[in-house]
Amino acid sequence: MTPFSRRAFVTMAAAALLVGCGGHPADPSAATRPGGTPPASRTGGTPPASRTVAKPAHALGRSVPVGLRIPAIGVDTPLMRLGLAPDGSVQVPPIAAHDQAGWYRHSPTPGQTGPSVILGHVTVGAYGDGVFRHLARLRHGDRIVVRLENGRSAVFAVSSVRTVAKADFPTDAVYGDVDRPELRLITCGGPRSGNGYLDNVIVFAALSSASP
Repeated sequence: MTPFSRRAFVTMAAAALLVGCGGHPADPSAATRPGGTPPASRTGGTPPASRTVAKPAHALGRSVPVGLRIPAIGVDTPLMRLGLAPDGSVQVPPIAAHDQAGWYRHSPTPGQTGPSVILGHVTVGAYGDGVFRHLARLRHGDRIVVRLENGRSAVFAVSSVRTVAKADFPTDAVYGDVDRPELRLITCGGPRSGNGYLDNVIVFAALSSASP
């Protein structure tokens, strides 16, 4: 990771605390767990089609992401590109009726070595639910498919889902260097406080395969 992008990631850690923090109360089914611990994994039975078993995968070349699909929670969204706002904070998707998630363009593209970061809203004010409304429902092994500009798709498997207090945001775990292709999905969650939420929901995932 270049020095610039590392500094931008640190800046982003503070900005991410506000992602998707307007609108309606959080879904009780996606509420925070005590102590900010990860949600329990599903156990038993036949794994649903939306899940995959994480396995080593070779890193992909750079290609900008254009779409995101998460079958387990019904997400299928285009991806916009997010940069830095004039104040140095990271941009978030606009509050709009047709909400969509955004890829932070100073992070690796999905499938490259390192943590690629995608942000989205949990609610969008008067428009209601945000694209990441049910992000906290994801479980270990759930499949995340990122469509790339070159026509390929990078397929990730969820490794963990964490709901953490914003004051305890795990900056190093989210933005720190890693030696394999990984993905971070970030939104808000937990109890509401005024116009925002007290917690962040963070999904950690690793590349499992790629389509031709």
